[in-house]
Amino acid sequence: MPTDPVFWLLAIIATITVGASKGGLPVVGMLAVPILSLTMNPVAAAGLLLPIYILSDMFGLWAYRRNFSMPNLRILVPTTAIGVLAGYLTAGLVSDRWVTALIGAIGLIFALNMLIRRTEPPQTGPDWRRGLLWGSLTGFTSFISHSGAPPFQVFVQPQRLEKLVYAGTATVLFAWVNAIKLPAYWALGQVNPGSLRITAFLAIPAVLSVFAGLHLVKIIPQDLFYRLITWALLLVSLRLLWQAWSG
Repeated sequence: MPTDPVFWLLAIIATITVGASKGGLPVVGMLAVPILSLTMNPVAAAGLLLPIYILSDMFGLWAYRRNFSMPNLRILVPTTAIGVLAGYLTAGLVSDRWVTALIGAIGLIFALNMLIRRTEPPQTGPDWRRGLLWGSLTGFTSFISHSGAPPFQVFVQPQRLEKLVYAGTATVLFAWVNAIKLPAYWALGQVNPGSLRITAFLAIPAVLSVFAGLHLVKIIPQDLFYRLITWALLLVSLRLLWQAWSG
């Protein structure tokens, strides 16, 4: 069991971002692995955090049990499974650095496009052609580094769903993705009895953060909600690009 207070401080902060993401702020969850990577190997950080994601998922699913988009889930559930399988089969072959750069570039371009537009972009609906691309990429990047939020956001945000439906769809989808990632992470040794003991100590801040995130989503006006998640995506994408550049 780690005794370094810096590790525990960063682990608690990372856990809070995970819980908040399951409460309906999906982009902030991408900060968890980079935060914990300040004190440990990124691969080990991803493995340590996966049980936290799954624990938070349980409470997020209850919180959003009536708020999600079934048409989107019909497309994204199978396509994200394709991406997770691709991530498992290519584990050790794909450079984490290049995947990080790809995620950051996608998120940056999308966020800048949303912020620079002078007029409201036309609403789109879920379709299988776009869903196959962005869903597979969501599953793949989520498997590599829990960074599936940008491709998910590229697919879903233009639909301008009601904020609770948007948040609930993200929560349900990533609960599914995390569940199917667990056997692969265990097989690769990224989740193990030692990491689970650490997870047990982080359970309380994770659960409390889920309900804090849910409360924020409920009180934030919808237009402001979409502006905030777009700015969050921009900042996270810049952080990912810097992480890839610095190695």
